[in-house]
Amino acid sequence: MKFYDRSRSLCEWERVEEWREKMRVSLLAQESNKVSPFHLLSLQGVSAAEQRLCADLWLKDRIDASAVERADLAFSYDTSSRPKIRLGYLSCDFHEHATAFLLAELFEAHDRELFEVYAYSYGPDDGLGMRQRLCEFFDSFVDLQSLSLSEAAQAIHRDNIDILIDLKGYTRGTRTEILSYRPAPIQVNYLGYPGTLGGDFCDYIITDPYLTPAASAVDFSEAFAYLPDSYQPHGRDAEIGKPTKRAQHGLDEHSFVFCCFNQAYKITPDVFDIWCRLLYSVPGSVLWLLKNSKAKGRLRNEAYQRGIAPDRLIFADDRPQIEHLGRLALADLVLDTQPYNAHTTASDALWVGVPIVTCVGDTFASRVAGSLLHAIGLPELIAADLEGYYDLALELASNPERLGEVRQKLAANRLSTPLFDIKVYTRHLEALYKTMWQRHVAGDLPIAIGQTEPRL
Repeated sequence: MKFYDRSRSLCEWERVEEWREKMRVSLLAQESNKVSPFHLLSLQGVSAAEQRLCADLWLKDRIDASAVERADLAFSYDTSSRPKIRLGYLSCDFHEHATAFLLAELFEAHDRELFEVYAYSYGPDDGLGMRQRLCEFFDSFVDLQSLSLSEAAQAIHRDNIDILIDLKGYTRGTRTEILSYRPAPIQVNYLGYPGTLGGDFCDYIITDPYLTPAASAVDFSEAFAYLPDSYQPHGRDAEIGKPTKRAQHGLDEHSFVFCCFNQAYKITPDVFDIWCRLLYSVPGSVLWLLKNSKAKGRLRNEAYQRGIAPDRLIFADDRPQIEHLGRLALADLVLDTQPYNAHTTASDALWVGVPIVTCVGDTFASRVAGSLLHAIGLPELIAADLEGYYDLALELASNPERLGEVRQKLAANRLSTPLFDIKVYTRHLEALYKTMWQRHVAGDLPIAIGQTEPRL
């Protein structure tokens, strides 16, 4: 796992096939506790079924190790009638983080006549504006950093949380194992992790019909809680920085700018092949990537090996969110990664008016950008395979009139389609929470709920 983590972050691709086969041998031998489920999300050729098996086995040793402690706690729950449903959001990202940027307006839009909303944080306080904004919103903001897993579970249980919503899954810094103690009667996998958590400790996953069609249910341990449009929240107060000139970012004013600001570990050799083909086919074009000091030289060398001048790869420094959104608008076309799509970076691009071309796959992580494009009325930007992805991107880059039509449609749909309507989104999400609670009180087991078919 350490080899794979380091190699992917450096875009070292020579041993990817070897690593994939080792992973599969490990899964068959039921030794995947050595392999984090997160690493499978960006590995080409891995199925959703393999992702679930990995998640199941990843947890097994960890949960078994605390089985006695968990049995001693044996939490019980109060289901008596109450005026409000008590929600608990669990994360280490309640600060300047992509998850917080997506969720801040949702938290503020919650109906306080129907819900009490608690935050359970085990991440750092960065002292910045987002942290302060979130602390002011919640009915209670509880810092769990100094507590053990069992102590954190007890603290959540003492607060009589009805629905505990995990926002991390198996991403960096996670303490999702808190859910294995069952501190709340209903537990939900939401937003932070694009896949199943495995095991039997999470009842629902928030999703949408495009993201996880009904037939994919066998690959998830959670029941599907369907939102009618995209699963991803995104409000309208994300301020876009002042316009800048391309030259300020090392970009030529007259070049066609392909862009991908995804993290380097999401870039696969097959997708990079397509990007280099596009650079070859569109003379003078450049590829604008997020700077990764360790991967920068590697990617430029990979481009050179494919016949592309290394200086056609331009690297962008990290910037505060407002500045990042301002410069992102300078791109002509965003190119998605596969099998781990752009998530926040995709909705950010659409928010600033830049189209994104994606290639759909069979896993949750490989369908996120398609979900966003459906919700904003641009399904024509979704390709069925990598060749279709290349053809679509080339058509848009070579045909200014066609690209202009797409950009005009995006501008018209930006505030008239569901993707950025956070108030309606929140009402839909709250309806799912209410249904979850009603089913629990009635003694019913979790099943697929919400609108199970995509909107026409």
